[in-house]
Amino acid sequence: MKKVMLVFGTRPEAIKMCPLVNELKTRKSLETIVCVTGQHKEMLTQVLDTFNVVPDYNLSIMKEGQTLFDITTNILHGIKEVLEKEKPDVVLVHGDTSTTFVTALACFYLQIPVGHVEAGLRTHNIYSPYPEEFNRQAVSIVSKYNFAPTRLAMKNLLDEGKDPKSIYVTGNTVIDAMAHTIKKDYTHPELDWVGKDKLIFITAHRRENLGQPMHNMFRAIRRVLDEHPDCKAVYPIHMNPIVRKAADEELGDCDRIHIIDPIEVFDCHNFEARSYLILTDSGGIQEEAPAYGVPVLVMRDTTERPEGVEAGTLKLVGTSEEVIYNEFTKLLTDEKEYHKMAHAANPYGDGHACKRIADILEGKNYKPFLN
Repeated sequence: MKKVMLVFGTRPEAIKMCPLVNELKTRKSLETIVCVTGQHKEMLTQVLDTFNVVPDYNLSIMKEGQTLFDITTNILHGIKEVLEKEKPDVVLVHGDTSTTFVTALACFYLQIPVGHVEAGLRTHNIYSPYPEEFNRQAVSIVSKYNFAPTRLAMKNLLDEGKDPKSIYVTGNTVIDAMAHTIKKDYTHPELDWVGKDKLIFITAHRRENLGQPMHNMFRAIRRVLDEHPDCKAVYPIHMNPIVRKAADEELGDCDRIHIIDPIEVFDCHNFEARSYLILTDSGGIQEEAPAYGVPVLVMRDTTERPEGVEAGTLKLVGTSEEVIYNEFTKLLTDEKEYHKMAHAANPYGDGHACKRIADILEGKNYKPFLN
């Protein structure tokens, strides 16, 4: 029996790895072990509860004011003992977090094969997003299994000289997650507050946007909301105190936006599905929203998910106040432009990524996702 260990530590990772955990546990030829690092704490627990995933190990590394140095050294120290005890045949990591990079590094030191879920995403700018672009490139160096979500991700890996036999196009596991979370009869007090107005869903937390870029983003959003009384915005805010301070300064007295505490993945997906428009600097939402037919303005200068831009579901708007203001306004006033984005095809998955990955680990043939 092959022993498969999954290691993740943040809420975005958990959203995409929990469906895979549950799929792997249905396979009799696989023994599935789950280790969480606790890089996020409350937000991680919310997702685990939603998918009924109980970790076998929790390194609980999160501490107030943690830096990249803290995260890296604490995970490296904690994961060594777990890996040496369990001796897994393969360790699955996800995407581009510090948990992912450090776990892959530890596996390299112990010569344990790594499977990289959501492999091959690239901006080709090592500092954007930071530190994620470095993390995912570094993990690709040691991965035995590269589970690429799209053909473009596969091309990125091939361009870097990765062994074609190590690359599998699976689709993105987040689409699998949504099948578990979206409910037609979903209700929430914030949706009651929005009522018949247009729901604008906002997420903003990325490290490279802290400071002036984030103030620019919030000011643009504030201006548009002040000019469009038929819109209301909901912003589940990140725990980072720098983000909270900027939001309070720029948006705190706006009665058309509700800044709320982080919400569970179940709520997040249902909010996205009911939104008129999403503004975000997140990665995962760029993949999720196209499945709902919701246009997304990406408040970043680069994206590792250009498939959505090419398909027309996403638009990169950077962090300039005027650009965000203009593009946001355009989607509220130009019906043709809005519908062009809303009706673009989803390039990210078909809901069977987890099954494909499990089949590959069992040595079975699989049919690639062709986006």
